Amino acid sequence: QVQLVESGGGLVQAGGSLRLACAASGRLFSNSAMGWFRQAPGKEREFVAANSWSGGSTRYTDSVKGRFTISRDNTKNTMYLQMNSLKPEDTAVYYCAASRQRIESDRVSAYDYWGQGTQVTVSS
Repeated sequence: QVQLVESGGGLVQAGGSLRLACAASGRLFSNSAMGWFRQAPGKEREFVAANSWSGGSTRYTDSVKGRFTISRDNTKNTMYLQMNSLKPEDTAVYYCAASRQRIESDRVSAYDYWGQGTQVTVSS
């Protein structure tokens, strides 16, 4: 079993930065692909970024490439999402997710465990 807790969300002006963290409990973290997803009001949950179990392979949705960076520290059971040059359209609840698989995926269905989410609001 894996429990995930996100932190670091908040209100920021357009062009600003935030760093999200996802703390994981349980023994699967270091062998699990991890991902960040987001969900805006009235919209479906969408993929943002993911990395493989070692962090050696990463994947991003096109709209955040060059602005967001996903990373992980397996010694601390923590994953991060550094978000720079934030835009109002980045406003959403951000969720971290863990998979039983080692290889990252951009599909919601590939992930077995989810956090409760953290709100990110970007004002114009």
